[in-house]
Amino acid sequence: MFIPQSYSLAIILCIVTMLCWGSWGNTQKLTGKVWRFELFYWDYVLGIVIFSLILGFTLGSIGENGRSFVEDIGQAEKKNIFNAVIGGIIFNASNILLVAAMAIAGMAVAFPVGVGIALALGVMINYIAVPKGDPLILFSGVALIVAAIVIDALAYRKHSASMQQVSRKGIWLSVSAGVLMALFYRFVASSMASDFATPEPGKLTPYSAVFFFALGVLASNFLFNYIIMKKPIEGEPLAFRDYKKGTLRVHLTGVLGGIIWNTGMSMSIIAAGKAGFAISYGLGQGATLIAALWGVFIWKEFKGASKPVNTLILFMFLAYLAGLALLVYAGV
Repeated sequence: MFIPQSYSLAIILCIVTMLCWGSWGNTQKLTGKVWRFELFYWDYVLGIVIFSLILGFTLGSIGENGRSFVEDIGQAEKKNIFNAVIGGIIFNASNILLVAAMAIAGMAVAFPVGVGIALALGVMINYIAVPKGDPLILFSGVALIVAAIVIDALAYRKHSASMQQVSRKGIWLSVSAGVLMALFYRFVASSMASDFATPEPGKLTPYSAVFFFALGVLASNFLFNYIIMKKPIEGEPLAFRDYKKGTLRVHLTGVLGGIIWNTGMSMSIIAAGKAGFAISYGLGQGATLIAALWGVFIWKEFKGASKPVNTLILFMFLAYLAGLALLVYAGV
């Protein structure tokens, strides 16, 4: 299977993760005017599962290092499969909340608040489990990113001085999503071998871990998304017959969203062997910066903002960039 052989290549893969995790939300935005997020999410999950199989039978089955994808699945112990699946279930719960928050509050708010909280808590959880990197530099970077979250929330509050209930709901959904999202990565990481090139018996390698993670997302979606369809956060209840009304283009856009997200997840897990789980996860969740860029400059979610609000947005970007730079430097 393919595994990176250097820290610099691992960092490049983490940057790919950041770009993917920060950009998949555009697919939901593209369909949002004609397609409810609950319906979009079925196709999104399908894309996650499809990509896990494609990656397993390609990069996961080539080269001389480690075990091949099929071999790795066959030797996996039940407790490790369980942990990867649980990671998928927790992620799915958090991500449904995040998609709902995007539909209500927009990418420029949902991602910095939700994913930013996930980054701060997730880095701490993963570093405590597997310490790798300079802790002072690492957590200084996290502190700057937390500052960026606060600045973004202030900018949103100033821009929406007459906040409606729906806006507060969007922020609370983002916070809830962030807390849950901080937990999922550790479960997946705990299922994996410490050395991908010569993995311990019973443990998973990145490609099989992502596959079982995807199965957890798929299985839990029949419960979580069904509940949201019947008891929606906004709008009328939905039925499965509503899903059939979508055009091919709408369905493929959702599948593309899942493929983009899982590309990021896979690169993050693969990079963790050299970068460490805390740095790999933290850099990937720099997706917040990418999503905020999309939200501000492409989707114009802060259109007409005052000069003080635009100044806050600038400081938010600068704090995020500085924080991400420190995360990279922590592992050098």
